[in-house]
Amino acid sequence: MFVPMDPAAQGFMIAESRKTPMHVGGLHLYTPPEGAGPEWGRETYEQFLSSKDVAPLYLKRPHRSLTTAGSWFWTQDDQFDLEYHVRHSAIPAPGRIRELLELCGRLHGTRLATERPLWEMHFIEGLADGRFAVYTKLHHALVDGVSAMRLLQATLTDDPDARDTPPPWASRKVSKKVEKDQAVLAERLMQVPLGAFRSALAISAEAAGMPGALIKTLNRSLRNETAPIALYAPKTILNREITGARRFAAEDWPIERLKAVGKATGTTINDVVLAMCSGAMRHYLLELNALPEQSLIAMVPVSLKLSEAGVASAEGGNAVGEVMVKLGTQLADPGDRLEGISDSIKSGKEALLSMSQLQILAMSGLGVTPLVLAPMLKMQGITRPPFNLVISNVPGPRKTLYMNGARLDGMYPLSVPYHGQAMNITCTSYNDQMSFGLVGCRRTAPSLQRLLTHLDDELVALEEAAGIA
Repeated sequence: MFVPMDPAAQGFMIAESRKTPMHVGGLHLYTPPEGAGPEWGRETYEQFLSSKDVAPLYLKRPHRSLTTAGSWFWTQDDQFDLEYHVRHSAIPAPGRIRELLELCGRLHGTRLATERPLWEMHFIEGLADGRFAVYTKLHHALVDGVSAMRLLQATLTDDPDARDTPPPWASRKVSKKVEKDQAVLAERLMQVPLGAFRSALAISAEAAGMPGALIKTLNRSLRNETAPIALYAPKTILNREITGARRFAAEDWPIERLKAVGKATGTTINDVVLAMCSGAMRHYLLELNALPEQSLIAMVPVSLKLSEAGVASAEGGNAVGEVMVKLGTQLADPGDRLEGISDSIKSGKEALLSMSQLQILAMSGLGVTPLVLAPMLKMQGITRPPFNLVISNVPGPRKTLYMNGARLDGMYPLSVPYHGQAMNITCTSYNDQMSFGLVGCRRTAPSLQRLLTHLDDELVALEEAAGIA
């Protein structure tokens, strides 16, 4: 039985290549329970592997042929091999976090096999401090980033004494919820072409027959204001064709420090995260003698409460859109960068809140269209980048979680670099920590790990600028 993929999934499958694998990932770091022996990691791997009850989501594999007219469909894998998808690995001596991140970078740069279901899970031993790690990757056609995080947390609990929990691929309740969410998203995406022309791109007399919402958005872009569409992103060393090799860097900082800066400056945690990234990128590019005179532009997903303002207020509920944020990397003062970022985010949200929910979806889709179409039309390197990098902040669990008694010490997201977007920064909150996951092309984004030092230095600089250091 073949089931057609939704338009977004089709796009990810079409855009994928050896240089641009389209999967998201996550790294979880665990401390084994008290009294656990040296074989605990291997025993947990074997226990999970013994669970053969696999949820339908994890059995879906892509298919296309002459009979499907070249379009991608989903079908169920009738030769499913669990041991292929769930693997046992070890890092080399001396077993530092550095070796773990290096391994995850290599794993993240390898494409998922399209003749199999599009996921892998790696149980990793060998850390000198006795901890173990789990690296998981799932194709973006299968799940979005938020759903992937939900699946990775499927078997975690806040009970340190809980044992014999099923592995993520057997967690049917969560998998069914994810599949339902994906189906709802697919239905909404199917409505965009028609709904966008009726609503977001509706003809209005006031706009002299031009699409109303699009005119407003382009006017903001032409005035170099924050909007879902950017027209002024400068060209940088990160905005060119990439290779398939990846480098991964990860670190976390106490959320309380970010909150303190936000409270002292009247900004949000997300503003502070973006300011950390702004300062880090400024110093990173200065070291490479590659900082442009104009501000870098970041594409930032934002969550909106539709009851707050504008045309969207009548619909209620929430929506997620994207705004193109000026990071202020041309400014030397960290306080000025934070203030500018905060104003930019507020302006972008106000622009989105003047639209309906469907308009938000359509405008955000138009904002990233050049990024998606370039690899599909083989135009990478020809088209101008619509923005310089993606920075996402995904809320995560607020309390300590455990897997079979092992304490989850850290969870670090790995996202997708593209041609023209050699670096991605994704953050997630967990148990009073803000965890940063940086993924970049090994060649186009050199010395990626230096950004961790710059992020730390920038948080200190922001604390000094806020008068709380």
